[in-house]
Amino acid sequence: MSFQGPHKVAIIGAGHVGASTAFALLFSPLVKEIVLVDKNQAKAEGEAMDLAHAATLVRPVNIHAGEAADCAGARIIIFTAGVNQQPGQSRLDLVQRNTAIVREALPPLLQYCPEAVLIMVSNPVDILTYAAWKISGLPEHRVLGSGTVLDSARFRHLLSSQLHFDARNIHAYVIGEHGDTEVPVWSLANVAGVDLEKFYLLDGAQEEHNFRSEVSRQVRKAAYEIIERKRVTSYGVALALSRITECILRDEHSVLAVSSVIRHLYGIDGEVALSLPCLITRRGREKVIAIPLAESEKNELLHSAATLQEVIKQLDL
Repeated sequence: MSFQGPHKVAIIGAGHVGASTAFALLFSPLVKEIVLVDKNQAKAEGEAMDLAHAATLVRPVNIHAGEAADCAGARIIIFTAGVNQQPGQSRLDLVQRNTAIVREALPPLLQYCPEAVLIMVSNPVDILTYAAWKISGLPEHRVLGSGTVLDSARFRHLLSSQLHFDARNIHAYVIGEHGDTEVPVWSLANVAGVDLEKFYLLDGAQEEHNFRSEVSRQVRKAAYEIIERKRVTSYGVALALSRITECILRDEHSVLAVSSVIRHLYGIDGEVALSLPCLITRRGREKVIAIPLAESEKNELLHSAATLQEVIKQLDL
């Protein structure tokens, strides 16, 4: 692990997610400069002013609004710009409009920071991760999406609530699409290295099935329920992005379930972007880790991949 000091981060999109991410990064000693870029320049300026005032109470950090040229030298680009998911919409409903935004906004940014690692956040994040890779021409390891890092945290939170263990001692991943076809990996979930089944206080196979089904449902529907109540999700994804950013800047070699381009793993035909546990270093996604899956989980992952590939076929990439 190597560390070369504080860095510059560019956040594209100053909406709820972009501003919350900038706020989360205020607390990272690894970030010395944050640039907020938004088509609504006044919004970006207002968020930057508010954040700069807050930074005075935390630590010295240069926060300002800007344009593509102001992102020059950014180590990481966090792309949150796009149309938000509305109540009743799936993430895949946003694909055409948000792909057009990526196609317009990304090339000018990369003229000024061609060596940056790109983290896609806008939904549908897996489709837009794939589109950003195609549009940018960047190597695969430097284009990743926030993926199911947050979904995995939600999974651990729900297990923690049910089993009464600290979520930090529960290890569990959600893989596949960040969306309706995502796959909670029950077969590898554990508490401090001990198989999860040993902690079930359940009466019989049917109750265990019901327990798994209900937790899986809550993980998949969490964002919908939050959006129905407050119209946006922001805090969880902001901290997920802060975690990914620090993994890159610290060269941590940590494992996170980010979205990235994969080929032919688990029998997936062709290429697609989706989430699997990945080794994250200063280069971005260093390696995809092919974890052993139960047969049912593998089949669900293949369905998730096929769902995403059908959407990709509709795009002119």
